[in-house]
Amino acid sequence: MISVIDLSLIFPDKKLFENINVKFIPGNCYGVIGANGAGKSTFLRILSGELDSTSGEVSIEPNRRMAVLKQNHYEFDEYQVIETVIMGHKRLYEVMKEKEAIYNKEEFTEEDGIKAGELEAEFADLNGWEAEAEASRLLNNLGIDVSLFDKKMSEVAGKDKVKILLAQALFANPDILIMDEPTNDLDFKAISWLEDFLIDYDKTVIVVSHDRHFLNKVCTHMLDIDYGTAKLYPGNYDFWYQSSQLALQLAKDANKKKEKKIQELEAFIARFSANASKSKQATSRKKSLEKIVLEDIKPSSRKYPYIGFTLNRELGKDILTVENLCKTINGELILNNVTFTINRNDKVIVLGEDEMAKTILFKILAGEMEADSGTIRWGTTVEYDYLPQDNSQYFENNSSNLIEWLAEYSKDQSESFIRGFLGRMLFSGDQPLKKVSVLSGGEKVRCMFSKLMVKGSNFLILDQPTNHLDLESIQAVNDGLVDYRGSIIFTSHDHSFIDSIANKIVEITPSGAFSVSMSFSEFLEDEKVQKRIAKMYKAK
Repeated sequence: MISVIDLSLIFPDKKLFENINVKFIPGNCYGVIGANGAGKSTFLRILSGELDSTSGEVSIEPNRRMAVLKQNHYEFDEYQVIETVIMGHKRLYEVMKEKEAIYNKEEFTEEDGIKAGELEAEFADLNGWEAEAEASRLLNNLGIDVSLFDKKMSEVAGKDKVKILLAQALFANPDILIMDEPTNDLDFKAISWLEDFLIDYDKTVIVVSHDRHFLNKVCTHMLDIDYGTAKLYPGNYDFWYQSSQLALQLAKDANKKKEKKIQELEAFIARFSANASKSKQATSRKKSLEKIVLEDIKPSSRKYPYIGFTLNRELGKDILTVENLCKTINGELILNNVTFTINRNDKVIVLGEDEMAKTILFKILAGEMEADSGTIRWGTTVEYDYLPQDNSQYFENNSSNLIEWLAEYSKDQSESFIRGFLGRMLFSGDQPLKKVSVLSGGEKVRCMFSKLMVKGSNFLILDQPTNHLDLESIQAVNDGLVDYRGSIIFTSHDHSFIDSIANKIVEITPSGAFSVSMSFSEFLEDEKVQKRIAKMYKAK
């Protein structure tokens, strides 16, 4: 168990949080949430001992081993992959190296023999003889090819380093597991394995993540850092979000239909409690959720941008046909005979192992790049707009403020209209006078969505539209695209985002594109579909 007692972190110019009191109990998975800048990652660093608090303490039960998911991908470049994973158990690795140093001595003394015997006994107690086999199993489960096991980390691709460092954190079942954004750069198969692993994990897990599907699958509790402190809620992210929104509406309505709103909130709590008691988390951990009472539900201070589209015109029958599209870059075939169609009301997620292939396809569709061969036919009613993954061209070397920048794309260029629009996107007060060149990554993406909305196009090309966004903005974008009345083609690594929006899948493989109309969850679970796609990858 970890106990956090009167924990505060106060800087000369800012109070991050104050007087946090919470206990993290084995058998539970705690998701730490909060607005950008609330101190989520900082809180994890204090728990792990990496950072000191201003006051208060973190108390961990004696003889409990903590593991932390490392974010520095270059820290272990000089070590072999298997060795890097085993380093997740610090004492076991120390024993291994001490043994190795003794046995490599040219002169082996009686004292060395005694020490070696002691180390061998400790090595056995730490399950050292199974260490390499366990490390291999973790790597296999995360999709790391056995050919990489003996290579140095410096020789491994970035996406594989992420998985290896995750295996390091999970190695030898630590008593306390702390992870900051563990699903970043993981493929859906690896994320699914990690979800199942954590659901069955009977130790203490504390995690920060922007992946709502992941938080919903694995978390038994949410720790919300808000109002400069932290409050613990039983349940997953969806429960926290929906109940806090109901509580916010209740607070806004004041006495207006108050009894009815209270009944709605109580009914929601009862439904959640009934469903949660049957969930895989509760069953596998053999833990009953704490009783949730109305007084525990508080409205959040978070602000959500407004994402909503009014289209200039409705789409006709013919939307987009792509036939035999090919593109080679620097001698490498990126797109090979890509063929698919998009019809009215289609919202298409584009998947594929090659991230560049998806981005190149979108650039070609948006007219920013030409294909080597093949055809693209747009319907006569289509007006498309494009949100690229790299939006720097819209902001760099631009001296405009936000009002001037957005006015370039708007039919109504009056300052009152533009300010009103920016206000809905959380740019209020003097913020619209900021130069666009100094905006943060998340602010730039919110500006790009402002551009999409004022232009009113009926077809959207969106390459990783939730990159750099906080959970509140992701939720707003998600809701806006669910309600969007045009067609969409998009890429994303966010399971919930894809599942709630997409009704058609296009997977780009080295031997062509596979297209099917179904939900994302159905797609992942359809064994026949997955086998066909696997064959297409092997046929390259």
